[in-house]
Amino acid sequence: MLNKFYHFQEALEKRKENGTLRILKQKQEGIDFYSNDYLGLVGNKDFQDLLLKKITENPELLKGSTGSRLISGNSFVVVETEEFIAKEHQYESALLFPSGYNANLALFSALPTRHDTIIVDEQIHRSVHDACKMSNTKKLKFKHNDVKDLERVLKKQNGLCYVAIESLYSMDGDLASINEIAEITEKYNANLIVDEAHAFGVFGYGLVDKFQLQNKVLATVITYGKALGTHGAAILTNDLIKSYLINFASPFIYSTSAHDFLWMTIKEGYYFFNQNKELSIKLQENIKIFRQQDLKSPSSENSPIQAIVVPDNHQLRALKEILFDNGFLTYAVFSPTVKVGTERLRICLHSFNTEEEIIALTRIIRDFI
Repeated sequence: MLNKFYHFQEALEKRKENGTLRILKQKQEGIDFYSNDYLGLVGNKDFQDLLLKKITENPELLKGSTGSRLISGNSFVVVETEEFIAKEHQYESALLFPSGYNANLALFSALPTRHDTIIVDEQIHRSVHDACKMSNTKKLKFKHNDVKDLERVLKKQNGLCYVAIESLYSMDGDLASINEIAEITEKYNANLIVDEAHAFGVFGYGLVDKFQLQNKVLATVITYGKALGTHGAAILTNDLIKSYLINFASPFIYSTSAHDFLWMTIKEGYYFFNQNKELSIKLQENIKIFRQQDLKSPSSENSPIQAIVVPDNHQLRALKEILFDNGFLTYAVFSPTVKVGTERLRICLHSFNTEEEIIALTRIIRDFI
């Protein structure tokens, strides 16, 4: 029996030898420079008290949804939350999902047909690549954040095209040239889809909202497991696309809906975010302090994600361990997750980090490299 699965064991052993074996660990104690909790809402007592009050007033929120939204899982709370989100982001419609991964699977597996083309930034999230496999659509890549290369690819296409980008990229921590990309996609009559997972909450409602590009972006994906400190995601789009996804997107049709507690948390999260703008201001202040330490990074100067390239898996692991021994939690991204020679320490900054912590962290990194 075991011989049948020898290739599984062989693959795992190879990763172990390379030092890239993934294992699940309990959450560690230390100074957080690795989570996506950019605004600190996960541990915000005021936010927790607000949610507890809502549950106490309406314990029905904790009940399971009992099924897919197309059967028994739809509710007044989820419908009301979608209407609220759409209005906040100035879109016709919003469609909620349990996660951003599911939202991207739904979008890119359902919308493009086998006659269409999906053109993705080479650093787009893995969920988009997985969705493209489900759609049997032709997928092409353009060089990361390279508007000229995107135009080069678009010029060669004849049929309907979808262009997929992130507004803030999670590996390099750099911002998309979103205005120029929106102009190019409009010029070639392509459909632009923007994943705002890491930008929402950090830059207000995201870059699509900031630059008022709703009429140039077919669909925007907003996720709530990062700056909002909860879970779930929304696809912002028009009424037609929402109806099409409800009818043809398998990840939506065949998934049990989340319970109303999640939808309520998302809506209350918007209110709390808008009433506590000082959290975003403090985050930007901390990013500025980090950037003032003169560490070389490909990341945007106002991004909460700051990448420090350490082009060797063993060296990168050694740096991460030194930081951990000094009480700092960081995340190392090894090849083959990123290209060989671009391995990096991925540092996430938060509103709750102190200036002393940031300076101590950067001093260790500077001494190492």
